[in-house]
Amino acid sequence: MAAQKRTTLKAFLNATPVAVGLYFIVIFGLIWLAFSGAQAMGYNWQWYRMPQYFYRLTDDGFQWGEIVVGLLKTIQLSGTAFIFATLLGLLVALLRLSGLVVGTAVAVVFLEFVRNMPILVLLYLFYYVLGPIFKFDRYTASIMCLAVFHAALISEIFRAGINAVPKGQWEGATSIGMTKAQAYRYIVLPQSIKFMLPPMTGEVVHLVKSSAIVSVIAVAELTTIGRNLISDTYMSFEIWFTIAVVYLVLTLILSMGVTRIEKKFAVKT
Repeated sequence: MAAQKRTTLKAFLNATPVAVGLYFIVIFGLIWLAFSGAQAMGYNWQWYRMPQYFYRLTDDGFQWGEIVVGLLKTIQLSGTAFIFATLLGLLVALLRLSGLVVGTAVAVVFLEFVRNMPILVLLYLFYYVLGPIFKFDRYTASIMCLAVFHAALISEIFRAGINAVPKGQWEGATSIGMTKAQAYRYIVLPQSIKFMLPPMTGEVVHLVKSSAIVSVIAVAELTTIGRNLISDTYMSFEIWFTIAVVYLVLTLILSMGVTRIEKKFAVKT
């Protein structure tokens, strides 16, 4: 009887209308707490000024505001870092699976170093230590930091996806005379995509959120733009609420887009 009640309660909570309702209740509660705290502080709300930071209509025509410009910079930064992280992550995964003593050792050392290093310290290492040596500007240092940090995570996704492919596929590729590189390219990697898509989706969202860390070295992206606007306007609550919503919308769009790709890929396979 108790098990049946738990099953019924779980099904009720998992129902879409209930889940959406609970989500809005939580969001409303957080907004109410923030509003009440601001009112107790005597804060002067200035929401009417926020639209100008999204767009402006001037004598020269339509112009995007600072927040939209910052969002585009964040997407550009995250996209570039994700491409490099994917390539480096694939290389590290292949080295670890190569069976070569040197390759495996290099991959393990890289993974242990990066996974045990806070991303903020890694950013300082690239910008303040390696930057002056190799002439990295702050944007390049930011991309390299994000790429290296997330490559360690992505390499484990690649490794798990490759290991999930049945060994019979390797044996079949070998039996028809394929080299290891050809087996990876034509047999193993295409089949491992379905195993890697869900965690890669989470990693994309994680990288977008991690990109906010580069604001500490004043790279022009969404969080940095928000800090600059607060310095100019003193509208802390309005700016940070807006920045948080922009990040939320961006990550939700990414999640829904990749979910659709997963469904189409599942149908094809």
